[in-house]
Amino acid sequence: MTTPELLAPAGTPEHLETAFAYGADAVYAGQPRYSLRVRNNSFKDINALAGGIERAHELGKQFYLVSNIAPHNDKVRSYLRDLAPIVELKPDALIMSDPGLIMLVRENWPDQPIHLSVQANAVNWATVEFWRRQGVSRVILSRELALEEIRTIREKVPEMELEVFVHGALCMAYSGRCLLSGYMNHRDANQGACTNACRWNYKEVAHSHDQTGDLIASTADAVQEFEPKEILLEEPNRPGGYIPAYEDEHGTYIMNSKDLRAVQHVAELVKMGVHSLKIEGRTKSTYYVARTTQVYRKAIDDAMAGKPFDMGMMDELEALSNRGYTEGFLRRHVPQEYQTYEQGSSFLGTQQVVGTVVERDDHWLTIDVKNKFAVGDQLELINPAGNLRFSANVMENRKGEPMEYAPGSGHVVRIPKPDNLPESLAFSYLTRILPENN
Repeated sequence: MTTPELLAPAGTPEHLETAFAYGADAVYAGQPRYSLRVRNNSFKDINALAGGIERAHELGKQFYLVSNIAPHNDKVRSYLRDLAPIVELKPDALIMSDPGLIMLVRENWPDQPIHLSVQANAVNWATVEFWRRQGVSRVILSRELALEEIRTIREKVPEMELEVFVHGALCMAYSGRCLLSGYMNHRDANQGACTNACRWNYKEVAHSHDQTGDLIASTADAVQEFEPKEILLEEPNRPGGYIPAYEDEHGTYIMNSKDLRAVQHVAELVKMGVHSLKIEGRTKSTYYVARTTQVYRKAIDDAMAGKPFDMGMMDELEALSNRGYTEGFLRRHVPQEYQTYEQGSSFLGTQQVVGTVVERDDHWLTIDVKNKFAVGDQLELINPAGNLRFSANVMENRKGEPMEYAPGSGHVVRIPKPDNLPESLAFSYLTRILPENN
């Protein structure tokens, strides 16, 4: 078996550094104008991208430039002009979805590696073979594939590198090709401006009919008092195939997908010969990047060493805020395994980031506080060299005055230095282990 690449998201240079510190082999980032992440993207100019590419290569790692929009004519017109100086920086690949842009890149820079984006929806071996003949060096497979389908593609097109998403948010549309945001508020998801309209809270509104029979909202004084609803749907030709839907005082979340977690399938994907395992989340926190990269690094290393699956990795990922987890389409499940109809926002997770270590001495750790924590709380230090659980029995401010708790962001406190502390505390996060009934 060949060790697969672990590919992590980089929305900022800090995300890039964090990903590499925790074991990523490569990162992906994009130009806002030509990728599907316009917001929360620090790689906005040539200097930022140059710094990211240079830093990755300095560490012996890979940097992939995301260039996967569905471009209209105005962006096609400016694309080659804007891409030319970036190609000179030698990104390790361009992640692309549009056949026209791929054609232009192949004509102008025939030696530039191209990876086919998940937005291109490659779901069968013939499609993968087609793109191989166009000079594409890697295909990022659609999220809608089962394990046996991935295996067939690997066997049918052994010359093509394959990349598979293993963790992160899932879109309710086919591998992200969604029009809902564009329809609801004119922010086109396929141009990088998705507003996650599928996550919004939709409530029933009292209504009547206009003269043509269309539904219209009633006046405010005609709004009926809300009554919780539970609906069980069944299609006549599929008896027993029940689909539940719920609405409570918070509304209903009928399009709200759970998050993908496929760490339990890493060993199988490694055996198939998948070349790259990808984590979604360019707009997530650096803590998210650290935690997911750390867990999937261990999963890959354990698989290569032939070790049995460590169920503790599932618990590690539960520490992150999430919308509930699903295996996606890797194995077939009943519909409620994919969707969460009542919960709109993320679950907090079993841990919460409470600070970062800014200083250490022989006796104390100085903590830049992010969230409230108290004396006696169970804590965990997340570190690239390994994680450490402990409890602080005292706390003080920088003046040496005792404190019972750290109030929250903007405060700096000191806690006793635990035993067996890693030598370097760079890229470390201090978390609070939350009570089970939180």
